[in-house]
Amino acid sequence: MTATANTTGATTSTVGALIRAGAVATVAASAATMAVAAVGQLAGVSLDVGGAPIPVTGFGVLTAAFSLIGLIIAALLARFARRPRRTFVRTTVVLTVLSLVPDLIADASTATKALLMLTHLVAAAIVIPAVARRLAA
Repeated sequence: MTATANTTGATTSTVGALIRAGAVATVAASAATMAVAAVGQLAGVSLDVGGAPIPVTGFGVLTAAFSLIGLIIAALLARFARRPRRTFVRTTVVLTVLSLVPDLIADASTATKALLMLTHLVAAAIVIPAVARRLAA
């Protein structure tokens, strides 16, 4: 007698949980980055980069776009990586650090650069742990 395991159902529910957690984290991170940008603007920090203003909603849109890219990376790692959680965290931390480079070299005031970097870190602090919790160790 042989036994077979049904891994299809487990994989589907894991991917479903990953997508749900990622979607919730994406919405939360988008709202948080818009809030950080709005508070910064109210505190007198310019949102001008290269002479053009970044709308507060732009922070949310870009946060959502890059969070969804992170979610795609997580789904691929869940399928193909030997240690998906560890690989995801390492990859996204490196990508977060790299995302700060354009802010450092942007044509903007020091306060604006700091605010831009803060929004990246806020988004990462929300999305990375939420998605990583749903990946196999």
